[in-house]
Amino acid sequence: MQWARRMNLFLRALVCWLCISTGAGLGAQTPSAPSVGAPALMLAKVYHPGIDLSDYWVSEKYDGLRGYWDGQQLFTRGGEHVQAPAWFTAGWPTIPLDGELWAGRGQFAKATSTVHQQVPNDAAWRGMKFMVFDVPAHGGPFTERIAALNAAVAQIGQPWVVAVVQTRATTHAALQAQMHRIVKAGGEGLVLHRGASLYTAARNDDLLKVKPLEDAEARVLGHQPGQGKYTGMLGALLVESVASGNAAAAGVRFKIGTGLSDAQRRNPPPVGSVVTYRYRGLTDAGVPRFASFVRLAADRPDASAGFPGATK
Repeated sequence: MQWARRMNLFLRALVCWLCISTGAGLGAQTPSAPSVGAPALMLAKVYHPGIDLSDYWVSEKYDGLRGYWDGQQLFTRGGEHVQAPAWFTAGWPTIPLDGELWAGRGQFAKATSTVHQQVPNDAAWRGMKFMVFDVPAHGGPFTERIAALNAAVAQIGQPWVVAVVQTRATTHAALQAQMHRIVKAGGEGLVLHRGASLYTAARNDDLLKVKPLEDAEARVLGHQPGQGKYTGMLGALLVESVASGNAAAAGVRFKIGTGLSDAQRRNPPPVGSVVTYRYRGLTDAGVPRFASFVRLAADRPDASAGFPGATK
């Protein structure tokens, strides 16, 4: 009897240990699903003049979040599962679709907020579109994939799933004119896609983004010392924007650390002077993206002829 009692205690202890180790005990948490890796997407480089445009298609670049439908679920570029309402993806095909989750021109912040919500906001999703620009698993060149993409979107038949319009690129001048029309209307720019290219998870000249470089002015507030090869010279200008056109609002502060020659770093524009900088659009906070020094503002009374970057 004593032996049986000891065996019973041993078995009960063993069962408890198994429950704890497998998470099956009372109140145990269900293990979280393994994280999904980022999808293997085709990525864009920046367009530059001189590229042969004869085999390129051009479309609008939509300012949203990259969306990848793997045939069953919707993911962001980083591999985050998008918690869209069931109706949003109902009836989508089992083939992968690559596109942009877009809330409209100038609505990047709205698109970001909607896509990243863990509990989908049905009303917010009613304002979203999935702008489809590729069918990754097709296997053919992009020119052939356009027809397959249009057919897939037509079969879905939902107004929020849109096939991105592709037209043949012609000349650099025509491309720039088209880009400026899109930007003036509130868009972000253009995308070029080589017609003969296969869908590959790479960043090369098969996919190019065309965005404007805009000029604006800022007043120098201070100098940040350089490091490494710029030790003893200027590292970056600390500046405050001067309102002009569609640039940052007056008073926005940021740094300009690129575009300066060594001579200009040794003899930087003085505090209080106004400089011209080049940038690629604004962040949601109104800060110029990729600000690069161009010159001292030539039409300003505080432009210095002694400064290496000054112009008349």
